[in-house]
Amino acid sequence: MSNQNNHLEQFGYKQELHRGLTFWDLVVYGMIFMVPIAPFGIYGYVAQGSNGMVALAYIIGMVGMVFTALSYARMSEAFPIAGSVYVYAQRGINESVGFLAGWAILLDYIMVPSLLYLVSAAALHEVLPSLPIWFWLISFITINTGINIRGIEFTARANKIILVLEIIVLIIFVVLGIGALLKGIGGGFSIKPLFDAPNFSMNMVMSAVSIAVLSFLGFDGISTLAEETKGGNKVVGRATIFALFGVGFLFVIQTWIAANIFPDYTKFSNLDTAFYDVAFLAGGTFLKYLCITATAFSWGIANALAAQAAISRILYSMGRDRNLPHIFAKVHPKFKTPYVSTIFVATISLVVGLFFQNSIGALTSLVNFGALTGFLLLHISVINYYIIRQKSKDYLRHLLLPVIGLLVIGYVWYSLDATSKQLGFAWLAIGVVYLASLTFIFKKKPANMEL
Repeated sequence: MSNQNNHLEQFGYKQELHRGLTFWDLVVYGMIFMVPIAPFGIYGYVAQGSNGMVALAYIIGMVGMVFTALSYARMSEAFPIAGSVYVYAQRGINESVGFLAGWAILLDYIMVPSLLYLVSAAALHEVLPSLPIWFWLISFITINTGINIRGIEFTARANKIILVLEIIVLIIFVVLGIGALLKGIGGGFSIKPLFDAPNFSMNMVMSAVSIAVLSFLGFDGISTLAEETKGGNKVVGRATIFALFGVGFLFVIQTWIAANIFPDYTKFSNLDTAFYDVAFLAGGTFLKYLCITATAFSWGIANALAAQAAISRILYSMGRDRNLPHIFAKVHPKFKTPYVSTIFVATISLVVGLFFQNSIGALTSLVNFGALTGFLLLHISVINYYIIRQKSKDYLRHLLLPVIGLLVIGYVWYSLDATSKQLGFAWLAIGVVYLASLTFIFKKKPANMEL
């Protein structure tokens, strides 16, 4: 651990956060962030977009995200610092690009908790209409903020419990789903959810992938815990890839079973609740409401808990460099967590959740643009740092794989709808103005960039 602390000091920082996370803590955190049952919530849209080849869409999405995970692994080895893509672009390209990368990923991370709380609150409001959406918003936010301030190890323990519960729900669905197929419900066991030649077209499947890939967003959050991890610089990268493959496998299994149970995706009455129609066929009312409740609490507690922890670390890192107000870098004297940033994220989550409660689509657009823009800059950072600066001859890991990742993410980014791009570019424009004011008006000096 002391070697890691000394290594951190080489970048001009001192160890303030508590190092207590292991490889498995990071894997659990990443899996929680991605949500093992994430397809429950968007299944209908992926099924419609892929002409029923839902499992194929998730396989392609996983493969595409692997290249981005590998770039995260490369940069986390070189710069084991909290801050994720903000730090990687800052150190791998320059401080201005790093700020814009951090500003872009903020759009993802700072809006993700709001989106998760809102979707969960809306789902529970449908089950218990007597309780208003704002009640669930406040409840989820209060619980998660308390857990995250208490400490990252406490968060890790909570994550393990929640992950086990999600896996139990998933196992119940898989067992009942297989049982339903054996009884003759649906289309039986078929490879059509993996590949259906008469209905296949690459453009069609890739349009579905652009939706399915959203289920994988969050694996990158593991890199924000670099200063709280023990075991060496490669632990973050290994955990990122392991978590991605683990969740990807679960996504494929559950969507393959669901597509076989309800093969005619054109007959879903509501795409938002399509998976719950599948669950009803597989296990009746019990399984339907179990899946609804599990989705609500996995998003509102587990996923949002991880998201809040991630964005608070990015705010902490940017505040430490004074690219954001320095108060975000304050660490709790007892729990050793960035508590000011955590409380700020909670406040923003509540305000944004209330503001967008009737415009979930617009909020989703902001999240997508921020994440994908950050990923694009990440791949460029790998190439610039290793190939151009370090003169690396490892062309496979430091050039070819990042270029493939850049092309894959670039394709998905290009496929975003016009609203996503308009709102996203507006956010980036605000960031450019803010950066210009820091540089030319307040004469901010660059952060310590010694290597």
